[in-house]
Amino acid sequence: MIASLALAAVLIVQTPPASGQDGPVATAAPASGETAEALRIREAVAYANPLPRGAPDQDYPLVAWCEALVNGHVALGESLTDADPLDRDIIRLGRLEAADFRAALDSARPRQSAASRAAAEAAAAEATARWAPLAGQDEAVRSQAFGLFFGLPGRCEHAARRLRDNIDAPPATPRQVGLE
Repeated sequence: MIASLALAAVLIVQTPPASGQDGPVATAAPASGETAEALRIREAVAYANPLPRGAPDQDYPLVAWCEALVNGHVALGESLTDADPLDRDIIRLGRLEAADFRAALDSARPRQSAASRAAAEAAAAEATARWAPLAGQDEAVRSQAFGLFFGLPGRCEHAARRLRDNIDAPPATPRQVGLE
């Protein structure tokens, strides 16, 4: 059952890289060969969808929050002694995703205000704290929680790209991309 839950989490969270190479995994259509318009549409949808309760709405703190959630999930997976190959692959992909978020945060840090940096630190601390109740649980509970993590909002991927690429123009709306 745990393996099937983990597989469901993988299928919901990501799609396999089109090139077969390691790296951040898009949560929608593969990035290779994606047109600028298709990316714009995905971004419009991602920004139009509501964020989970507690998620910051500004890009820099949001990416810090996303990174902390992924790092917590990876740490939980690493605490398992009975991790199967799928679990280990989820951990590997999580590390890559967290590294992508970290690179985006590091590249954008000099452009952030003190308030934005403080908001990012607070968001990361809040997201990290969400994993704390699992620390003292037995392995079966930790394993089940690891398998039930359904991933991040699609907006995380776009916010990280916008930070890396220093994009400060507002994202398109669904109406602007012809979805309304």
